[in-house]
Amino acid sequence: MSDECNRVTVLGGGSFGTALASIAADNGFEVRQWLRDPELAAQINREHRNGRYLPDYAINPAVSAYTQLSEALEGSGLVLVAIPSKGFRDVVRQARPWLDPECILVSTTKGIQEEGFKLMSQILEEETGGRHIGVLSGPNLASEVAERQLTATVIASHDPLTRTRVQTALGCDYFRVYASNDRYGVELGGALKNIYAIAAGMAAALGMGENTRSMLMTRALAEMSRFAVAQGANPMTFLGLAGVGDLIVTCSSNLSRNYRVGFALGEGRNLDEAIESLGQVAEGVNTVRLVRDMARQEGVYMPLAEGLYQVLFRDVPARDMARLLMLGEQSSDVEFVLSRENVQRDHRDSGDENG
Repeated sequence: MSDECNRVTVLGGGSFGTALASIAADNGFEVRQWLRDPELAAQINREHRNGRYLPDYAINPAVSAYTQLSEALEGSGLVLVAIPSKGFRDVVRQARPWLDPECILVSTTKGIQEEGFKLMSQILEEETGGRHIGVLSGPNLASEVAERQLTATVIASHDPLTRTRVQTALGCDYFRVYASNDRYGVELGGALKNIYAIAAGMAAALGMGENTRSMLMTRALAEMSRFAVAQGANPMTFLGLAGVGDLIVTCSSNLSRNYRVGFALGEGRNLDEAIESLGQVAEGVNTVRLVRDMARQEGVYMPLAEGLYQVLFRDVPARDMARLLMLGEQSSDVEFVLSRENVQRDHRDSGDENG
């Protein structure tokens, strides 16, 4: 294997990026991890531990941490970009001069840029002009990946080389990497599910039971696929790991940052207090606003997203909004099963003009 093929760079010092860096090192790759914080980089190099995000996790000693992009990216054939969406474009723009034109670029970030409603892989294309672009997404709680619990993910790309290289670099006996060519659908699934994790956390804090959570997740899947198809994605993608798989884990676990924000809101805290209690970025907060606005603009019916928007940004009490959601449409159960004519007739019969 050439040096270029054997060198992996992870941009980002968070929990998921750190876990992926160690997996690649376990698989025999030379791994370089870029971080902004020189103290954290020094700790990784000295103690093989990320004390801020994964304090109890032993990182493979073959992972080397850097604070200079030029050093981290030199000769890298695969670059995993694990930067929160707010700073994603800025970091990619800074990295561009040091990227090999033929390197493989993969986003692991589940978020949407406000300006232009851009997904992270679209930003990679715009900023680098790269030919080998992919997205990694799925039910991947970083702490469980770090603990080597059995986990599966999806690498989505139109490019077969990208899919194969990522499977080789990250696939192992506890981290299974499946492939998809629906990059847009997989990426939208990863971004949209964050919205509904907030709703699930709120419901839990309000004392709602398993029936409620089941209903929330099922109707969330309907909303996600409805919105994604309007954006050009394949609805079948949402039956896989990046859709229903990611939705289940993020709506069921208090390890999910978005779930914890929702729980705090359900306890009666305002948005600022909920975010402060978390201490980390919860991508779903911004995604609620962006998706709600886009759904309104394009006429996509998304009552859960609308309800969450009212709680987060209009100070509507969570319990009041939960009741209002039950007054919405009662139309088809499974999206795309009833014909469009039947759905429209159902909406007319129920007096719903918003279907």
